[in-house]
Amino acid sequence: MQSAAFTLTPSLRLPKLRRPSVSSAVKPRFDPIRVSASSKPNNFNDAVSASLPRRSWSLSSSSSDFKLRPWTSVPLVDSDARTKRFEVRATAETAGESSESGSSIFKTLELGALFGLWYLFNIWFNIYNKQVLKVFPYPVTVTGIQFAVGTVVVLLMWGLNLYKKPKVSGAQLAAILPLAIVHTLGNLFTNMSLGKVAVSFTHTIKASEPFFSVILSAMFLGEIPTPWVVASLIPIVGGVGLASITEVSFNWAGFWSAMASNLTNQSRNVLSKKVMVKKEANMDNITLFSIITVMSFFLLTPVGIFMEGVKFTPAVLQSAGLNVKQLYIRSFIAALCFHAYQQVSYMILQRVSPVTHSVGNCVKRVVVIVSSVLFFKTPVSAVNSFGTGLALAGVFLYSRVKRIKAKPKSA
Repeated sequence: MQSAAFTLTPSLRLPKLRRPSVSSAVKPRFDPIRVSASSKPNNFNDAVSASLPRRSWSLSSSSSDFKLRPWTSVPLVDSDARTKRFEVRATAETAGESSESGSSIFKTLELGALFGLWYLFNIWFNIYNKQVLKVFPYPVTVTGIQFAVGTVVVLLMWGLNLYKKPKVSGAQLAAILPLAIVHTLGNLFTNMSLGKVAVSFTHTIKASEPFFSVILSAMFLGEIPTPWVVASLIPIVGGVGLASITEVSFNWAGFWSAMASNLTNQSRNVLSKKVMVKKEANMDNITLFSIITVMSFFLLTPVGIFMEGVKFTPAVLQSAGLNVKQLYIRSFIAALCFHAYQQVSYMILQRVSPVTHSVGNCVKRVVVIVSSVLFFKTPVSAVNSFGTGLALAGVFLYSRVKRIKAKPKSA
Protein backbone atom coordinates (compact mmCIF):
# COMPACT_ATOMS: atom_id res chain seq x y z
CA MET A 1 0.00 0.00 0.00
CA GLN A 2 1.37 3.42 -0.86
CA SER A 3 2.06 5.83 2.00
CA ALA A 4 0.84 9.40 2.04
CA ALA A 5 2.42 12.28 3.95
CA PHE A 6 0.77 15.53 5.07
CA THR A 7 3.11 18.35 6.10
CA LEU A 8 2.17 21.44 8.09
CA THR A 9 4.12 24.56 7.17
CA PRO A 10 5.08 27.07 9.89
CA SER A 11 2.59 29.63 8.60
CA LEU A 12 -0.47 27.41 9.18
CA ARG A 13 -2.46 27.86 12.31
CA LEU A 14 -2.57 25.09 14.82
CA PRO A 15 -5.81 23.15 14.25
CA LYS A 16 -8.16 22.59 17.10
CA LEU A 17 -8.01 18.98 18.08
CA ARG A 18 -11.19 17.26 19.14
CA ARG A 19 -11.18 15.44 22.42
CA PRO A 20 -11.40 11.76 21.60
CA SER A 21 -14.28 9.79 22.89
CA VAL A 22 -13.96 6.59 24.78
CA SER A 23 -15.01 4.62 21.78
CA SER A 24 -12.42 6.24 19.57
CA ALA A 25 -9.53 5.79 21.98
CA VAL A 26 -8.17 3.00 19.93
CA LYS A 27 -8.31 5.01 16.72
CA PRO A 28 -5.15 6.71 15.51
CA ARG A 29 -4.72 10.42 16.30
CA PHE A 30 -4.12 12.84 13.46
CA ASP A 31 -0.49 13.99 13.33
CA PRO A 32 -0.40 17.68 12.27
CA ILE A 33 3.09 17.28 10.82
CA ARG A 34 3.30 14.03 8.97
CA VAL A 35 1.16 10.95 8.81
CA SER A 36 2.38 7.72 7.34
CA ALA A 37 -0.08 5.05 6.39
CA SER A 38 0.88 1.51 7.11
CA SER A 39 -0.29 -1.78 5.83
CA LYS A 40 -1.19 -2.61 9.41
CA PRO A 41 -3.91 -0.17 10.41
CA ASN A 42 -4.24 -1.67 13.88
CA ASN A 43 -0.61 -0.66 14.73
CA PHE A 44 -0.84 2.77 13.16
CA ASN A 45 0.47 4.74 16.13
CA ASP A 46 3.42 2.41 16.62
CA ALA A 47 4.36 2.66 12.98
CA VAL A 48 4.16 6.44 13.02
CA SER A 49 6.20 6.85 16.19
CA ALA A 50 8.80 4.41 14.94
CA SER A 51 9.22 6.05 11.55
CA LEU A 52 9.17 9.72 12.59
CA PRO A 53 12.14 11.50 14.10
CA ARG A 54 11.69 13.41 17.33
CA ARG A 55 10.81 17.10 16.93
CA SER A 56 11.62 20.09 19.09
CA TRP A 57 8.92 22.77 19.10
CA SER A 58 8.99 26.38 20.12
CA LEU A 59 5.99 28.73 20.28
CA SER A 60 5.99 32.39 19.52
CA SER A 61 3.72 34.84 21.34
CA SER A 62 4.36 37.77 19.04
CA SER A 63 0.72 37.79 18.00
CA SER A 64 -2.53 36.67 19.42
CA ASP A 65 -2.42 33.61 17.24
CA PHE A 66 0.27 31.08 18.15
CA LYS A 67 2.48 30.23 15.23
CA LEU A 68 5.05 27.53 14.93
CA ARG A 69 8.66 28.53 14.31
CA PRO A 70 10.77 26.49 11.91
CA TRP A 71 11.39 23.21 13.57
CA THR A 72 14.60 21.30 13.97
CA SER A 73 15.01 17.62 14.01
CA VAL A 74 16.69 16.03 17.02
CA PRO A 75 17.81 12.59 15.90
CA LEU A 76 17.95 9.69 18.20
CA VAL A 77 21.37 9.17 19.80
CA ASP A 78 23.23 6.34 18.21
CA SER A 79 25.04 4.43 20.91
CA ASP A 80 27.55 3.06 18.39
CA ALA A 81 28.39 6.55 17.11
CA ARG A 82 28.82 7.85 20.65
CA THR A 83 31.11 4.94 21.41
CA LYS A 84 33.14 5.70 18.30
CA ARG A 85 33.45 9.39 19.25
CA PHE A 86 34.56 8.37 22.72
CA GLU A 87 37.15 6.03 21.27
CA VAL A 88 38.49 8.73 18.95
CA ARG A 89 38.72 11.25 21.79
CA ALA A 90 40.39 8.72 24.09
CA THR A 91 42.84 7.79 21.36
CA ALA A 92 43.73 11.46 20.80
CA GLU A 93 44.24 12.06 24.51
CA THR A 94 46.37 8.94 24.79
CA ALA A 95 48.45 10.06 21.82
CA GLY A 96 48.97 13.48 23.44
CA GLU A 97 50.02 11.94 26.73
CA SER A 98 52.44 9.58 25.00
CA SER A 99 53.88 12.50 23.02
CA GLU A 100 54.46 14.51 26.20
CA SER A 101 55.96 11.47 27.91
CA GLY A 102 58.27 10.88 24.96
CA SER A 103 59.37 14.52 24.97
CA SER A 104 60.08 14.36 28.71
CA ILE A 105 62.14 11.20 28.32
CA PHE A 106 64.09 12.78 25.46
CA LYS A 107 64.88 15.89 27.54
CA THR A 108 66.03 13.73 30.44
CA LEU A 109 68.31 11.70 28.18
CA GLU A 110 69.64 14.88 26.60
CA LEU A 111 70.43 16.39 30.01
CA GLY A 112 72.10 13.17 31.14
CA ALA A 113 74.24 13.14 27.99
CA LEU A 114 75.31 16.74 28.64
CA PHE A 115 76.34 15.90 32.20
CA GLY A 116 78.29 12.91 30.90
CA LEU A 117 80.10 15.05 28.32
CA TRP A 118 80.81 17.70 30.97
CA TYR A 119 82.56 15.14 33.20
CA LEU A 120 84.30 13.38 30.33
CA PHE A 121 85.74 16.60 28.84
CA ASN A 122 86.91 17.62 32.33
CA ILE A 123 88.73 14.32 32.86
CA TRP A 124 90.42 14.47 29.47
CA PHE A 125 91.42 18.11 29.94
CA ASN A 126 93.07 17.51 33.31
CA ILE A 127 94.91 14.38 32.20
CA TYR A 128 96.23 15.73 28.89
CA ASN A 129 96.93 19.15 30.35
CA LYS A 130 98.98 17.63 33.18
CA GLN A 131 100.94 15.52 30.68
CA VAL A 132 101.77 18.65 28.67
CA LEU A 133 102.77 20.73 31.70
CA LYS A 134 105.03 17.94 32.98
CA VAL A 135 107.32 18.19 29.95
CA PHE A 136 106.58 21.76 28.88
CA PRO A 137 106.58 23.93 32.07
CA TYR A 138 105.35 27.14 30.46
CA PRO A 139 101.81 27.73 31.81
CA VAL A 140 101.33 31.11 30.10
CA THR A 141 102.03 29.63 26.68
CA VAL A 142 99.86 26.57 27.39
CA THR A 143 96.96 28.76 28.54
CA GLY A 144 97.36 30.98 25.47
CA ILE A 145 97.14 27.91 23.20
CA GLN A 146 93.93 26.85 24.94
CA PHE A 147 92.39 30.27 24.37
CA ALA A 148 93.57 30.19 20.74
CA VAL A 149 91.82 26.87 20.05
CA GLY A 150 88.71 28.15 21.83
CA THR A 151 88.74 31.28 19.68
CA VAL A 152 88.87 29.20 16.51
CA VAL A 153 85.92 27.11 17.74
CA VAL A 154 83.90 30.25 18.54
CA LEU A 155 84.60 31.79 15.13
CA LEU A 156 83.56 28.56 13.42
CA MET A 157 80.32 28.51 15.42
CA TRP A 158 79.53 32.06 14.35
CA GLY A 159 80.72 31.65 10.77
CA LEU A 160 78.77 28.43 10.15
CA ASN A 161 75.66 29.80 11.94
CA LEU A 162 75.83 27.02 14.53
CA TYR A 163 75.16 29.74 17.08
CA LYS A 164 73.86 33.22 16.45
CA LYS A 165 76.61 35.79 16.05
CA PRO A 166 76.01 38.59 18.57
CA LYS A 167 75.96 42.31 17.85
CA VAL A 168 78.03 43.82 20.62
CA SER A 169 78.43 47.53 21.19
CA GLY A 170 81.55 49.28 22.44
CA ALA A 171 79.91 49.92 25.80
CA GLN A 172 79.20 46.21 26.21
CA LEU A 173 82.79 45.29 25.33
CA ALA A 174 84.01 47.77 27.93
CA ALA A 175 81.76 46.16 30.53
CA ILE A 176 82.91 42.63 29.56
CA LEU A 177 86.62 43.51 29.64
CA PRO A 178 86.98 43.06 33.45
CA LEU A 179 85.34 39.66 33.10
CA ALA A 180 87.82 38.67 30.41
CA ILE A 181 90.75 39.77 32.59
CA VAL A 182 89.73 37.74 35.65
CA HIS A 183 88.74 34.79 33.42
CA THR A 184 92.22 34.84 31.88
CA LEU A 185 93.93 35.04 35.28
CA GLY A 186 91.75 32.28 36.74
CA ASN A 187 92.66 29.76 34.04
CA LEU A 188 96.30 30.84 34.08
CA PHE A 189 96.57 30.28 37.84
CA THR A 190 94.89 26.89 37.49
CA ASN A 191 97.48 25.79 34.93
CA MET A 192 100.27 27.12 37.14
CA SER A 193 98.95 25.00 40.01
CA LEU A 194 98.54 21.90 37.82
CA GLY A 195 102.15 22.27 36.73
CA LYS A 196 103.41 22.32 40.32
CA VAL A 197 101.24 19.83 42.26
CA ALA A 198 99.08 16.78 41.62
CA VAL A 199 95.77 17.18 39.81
CA SER A 200 93.89 15.77 42.80
CA PHE A 201 95.45 18.33 45.15
CA THR A 202 94.69 21.25 42.82
CA HIS A 203 91.04 20.27 42.67
CA THR A 204 90.92 19.74 46.42
CA ILE A 205 92.08 23.32 46.93
CA LYS A 206 89.67 24.55 44.26
CA ALA A 207 86.88 22.95 46.28
CA SER A 208 87.16 25.98 48.57
CA GLU A 209 85.60 28.21 45.89
CA PRO A 210 82.37 28.64 47.91
CA PHE A 211 84.39 30.32 50.67
CA PHE A 212 85.56 33.03 48.26
CA SER A 213 82.11 33.25 46.68
CA VAL A 214 80.47 34.04 50.03
CA ILE A 215 83.06 36.67 50.95
CA LEU A 216 83.03 38.44 47.57
CA SER A 217 79.23 38.36 47.30
CA ALA A 218 78.94 39.94 50.74
CA MET A 219 81.54 42.62 49.90
CA PHE A 220 80.40 43.64 46.41
CA LEU A 221 76.78 42.48 46.09
CA GLY A 222 75.61 42.96 49.66
CA GLU A 223 74.42 39.34 49.90
CA ILE A 224 74.61 38.40 53.57
CA PRO A 225 75.00 34.61 53.96
CA THR A 226 72.59 32.63 56.10
CA PRO A 227 73.87 30.78 59.18
CA TRP A 228 73.44 27.53 57.27
CA VAL A 229 75.78 28.72 54.52
CA VAL A 230 78.38 29.85 57.04
CA ALA A 231 78.16 26.47 58.80
CA SER A 232 78.72 24.64 55.50
CA LEU A 233 82.00 26.50 54.98
CA ILE A 234 83.55 24.95 58.13
CA PRO A 235 84.03 21.43 56.68
CA ILE A 236 85.26 22.96 53.41
CA VAL A 237 88.02 24.97 55.06
CA GLY A 238 88.87 22.17 57.50
CA GLY A 239 89.01 19.53 54.78
CA VAL A 240 91.22 21.61 52.49
CA GLY A 241 93.59 22.35 55.39
CA LEU A 242 93.78 18.68 56.38
CA ALA A 243 94.40 17.58 52.78
CA SER A 244 97.11 20.24 52.34
CA ILE A 245 99.04 19.14 55.42
CA THR A 246 99.14 15.50 54.31
CA GLU A 247 99.69 16.12 50.56
CA VAL A 248 102.81 14.41 49.21
CA SER A 249 103.25 16.83 46.28
CA PHE A 250 102.57 19.94 48.36
CA ASN A 251 104.45 23.14 47.56
CA TRP A 252 103.53 26.74 48.22
CA ALA A 253 103.64 27.80 44.58
CA GLY A 254 101.03 25.24 43.63
CA PHE A 255 98.94 25.99 46.72
CA TRP A 256 98.81 29.78 46.27
CA SER A 257 98.24 29.44 42.53
CA ALA A 258 95.13 27.33 43.18
CA MET A 259 93.96 29.82 45.82
CA ALA A 260 94.48 32.70 43.37
CA SER A 261 92.46 30.74 40.81
CA ASN A 262 89.60 30.49 43.30
CA LEU A 263 89.73 34.21 43.96
CA THR A 264 89.73 35.23 40.31
CA ASN A 265 87.09 32.70 39.24
CA GLN A 266 84.69 33.81 41.94
CA SER A 267 85.43 37.46 41.09
CA ARG A 268 84.38 36.63 37.55
CA ASN A 269 81.10 35.18 38.82
CA VAL A 270 80.39 38.25 40.92
CA LEU A 271 81.19 40.57 38.02
CA SER A 272 79.05 38.43 35.72
CA LYS A 273 76.03 39.07 37.92
CA LYS A 274 76.57 42.80 37.64
CA VAL A 275 77.07 42.68 33.87
CA MET A 276 74.16 40.31 33.19
CA VAL A 277 71.67 42.29 35.25
CA LYS A 278 70.98 44.53 32.23
CA LYS A 279 71.80 42.00 29.55
CA GLU A 280 70.17 42.27 26.17
CA ALA A 281 68.41 39.51 24.31
CA ASN A 282 71.57 38.62 22.35
CA MET A 283 73.75 38.30 25.48
CA ASP A 284 73.08 34.91 27.01
CA ASN A 285 75.61 32.86 28.99
CA ILE A 286 77.06 31.03 25.99
CA THR A 287 77.47 34.26 24.01
CA LEU A 288 79.13 35.95 26.98
CA PHE A 289 81.53 33.04 27.42
CA SER A 290 82.37 33.06 23.71
CA ILE A 291 83.18 36.78 23.73
CA ILE A 292 85.29 36.38 26.87
CA THR A 293 87.25 33.53 25.24
CA VAL A 294 88.15 35.66 22.21
CA MET A 295 89.09 38.62 24.39
CA SER A 296 91.22 36.41 26.67
CA PHE A 297 93.19 35.17 23.68
CA PHE A 298 94.09 38.70 22.60
CA LEU A 299 94.88 39.69 26.17
CA LEU A 300 97.17 36.75 27.00
CA THR A 301 99.03 36.20 23.72
CA PRO A 302 101.30 39.27 23.94
CA VAL A 303 101.85 38.62 27.66
CA GLY A 304 102.91 35.05 26.94
CA ILE A 305 105.35 36.13 24.23
CA PHE A 306 106.82 38.78 26.55
CA MET A 307 107.16 36.49 29.58
CA GLU A 308 108.10 33.12 28.05
CA GLY A 309 109.00 33.89 24.47
CA VAL A 310 108.08 31.75 21.47
CA LYS A 311 108.89 28.27 22.72
CA PHE A 312 106.24 26.17 21.05
CA THR A 313 107.90 25.91 17.65
CA PRO A 314 109.06 22.50 16.38
CA ALA A 315 112.71 23.61 16.37
CA VAL A 316 112.65 24.68 20.03
CA LEU A 317 110.80 21.55 21.12
CA GLN A 318 113.15 19.25 19.21
CA SER A 319 116.18 20.96 20.72
CA ALA A 320 114.67 20.27 24.16
CA GLY A 321 114.39 16.57 23.27
CA LEU A 322 110.60 16.49 23.23
CA ASN A 323 108.30 14.48 20.99
CA VAL A 324 106.83 17.30 18.89
CA LYS A 325 103.95 15.35 17.38
CA GLN A 326 102.88 13.87 20.69
CA LEU A 327 103.09 17.24 22.45
CA TYR A 328 101.08 18.96 19.73
CA ILE A 329 98.35 16.30 19.80
CA ARG A 330 98.05 16.37 23.59
CA SER A 331 98.04 20.16 23.66
CA PHE A 332 95.32 20.30 21.01
CA ILE A 333 93.13 17.71 22.80
CA ALA A 334 93.59 19.50 26.13
CA ALA A 335 92.71 22.87 24.56
CA LEU A 336 89.68 21.45 22.77
CA CYS A 337 88.42 19.78 25.94
CA PHE A 338 89.14 22.97 27.89
CA HIS A 339 86.73 24.93 25.70
CA ALA A 340 84.24 22.07 25.30
CA TYR A 341 83.69 21.41 29.00
CA GLN A 342 83.08 25.08 29.74
CA GLN A 343 80.72 25.39 26.78
CA VAL A 344 78.75 22.32 27.90
CA SER A 345 78.69 23.68 31.44
CA TYR A 346 76.87 26.80 30.24
CA MET A 347 74.49 24.67 28.17
CA ILE A 348 73.58 22.71 31.30
CA LEU A 349 73.14 25.92 33.28
CA GLN A 350 70.49 27.04 30.77
CA ARG A 351 68.50 23.86 31.42
CA VAL A 352 68.73 23.42 35.20
CA SER A 353 68.69 25.61 38.29
CA PRO A 354 71.94 27.05 39.72
CA VAL A 355 71.60 24.73 42.73
CA THR A 356 71.41 21.64 40.52
CA HIS A 357 74.39 22.93 38.55
CA SER A 358 76.38 23.40 41.77
CA VAL A 359 75.62 19.85 42.86
CA GLY A 360 76.70 18.59 39.44
CA ASN A 361 79.91 20.61 39.71
CA CYS A 362 80.64 19.02 43.09
CA VAL A 363 80.15 15.54 41.65
CA LYS A 364 82.35 16.53 38.70
CA ARG A 365 85.20 17.47 41.06
CA VAL A 366 84.93 14.09 42.79
CA VAL A 367 85.05 12.30 39.42
CA VAL A 368 88.11 14.31 38.31
CA ILE A 369 89.99 13.69 41.57
CA VAL A 370 89.34 9.95 41.54
CA SER A 371 90.18 9.65 37.82
CA SER A 372 93.46 11.56 38.18
CA VAL A 373 94.52 9.51 41.22
CA LEU A 374 93.89 6.28 39.32
CA PHE A 375 95.50 7.44 36.07
CA PHE A 376 98.66 9.02 37.52
CA LYS A 377 98.80 6.55 40.46
CA THR A 378 99.10 9.42 42.91
CA PRO A 379 100.00 8.26 46.43
CA VAL A 380 97.17 9.22 48.77
CA SER A 381 97.15 8.62 52.50
CA ALA A 382 94.07 7.84 54.57
CA VAL A 383 94.18 11.23 56.30
CA ASN A 384 94.55 12.99 52.95
CA SER A 385 91.57 11.11 51.54
CA PHE A 386 89.52 12.01 54.61
CA GLY A 387 90.41 15.69 54.23
CA THR A 388 89.49 15.67 50.55
CA GLY A 389 86.21 13.90 51.26
CA LEU A 390 85.38 16.33 54.08
CA ALA A 391 85.97 19.32 51.81
CA LEU A 392 83.82 17.87 49.03
CA ALA A 393 81.06 17.00 51.51
CA GLY A 394 81.12 20.63 52.65
CA VAL A 395 80.77 21.79 49.03
CA PHE A 396 77.78 19.50 48.55
CA LEU A 397 76.21 20.79 51.77
CA TYR A 398 76.85 24.37 50.65
CA SER A 399 75.07 23.77 47.35
CA ARG A 400 72.03 22.45 49.22
CA VAL A 401 71.71 25.07 51.96
CA LYS A 402 72.32 27.94 49.55
CA ARG A 403 68.63 27.74 48.62
CA ILE A 404 67.61 28.73 52.16
CA LYS A 405 66.86 32.46 52.03
CA ALA A 406 67.50 34.74 54.96
CA LYS A 407 64.35 36.15 56.56
CA PRO A 408 63.88 39.85 55.75
CA LYS A 409 64.39 42.17 58.68
CA SER A 410 61.20 43.77 59.96
CA ALA A 411 61.11 47.56 59.85
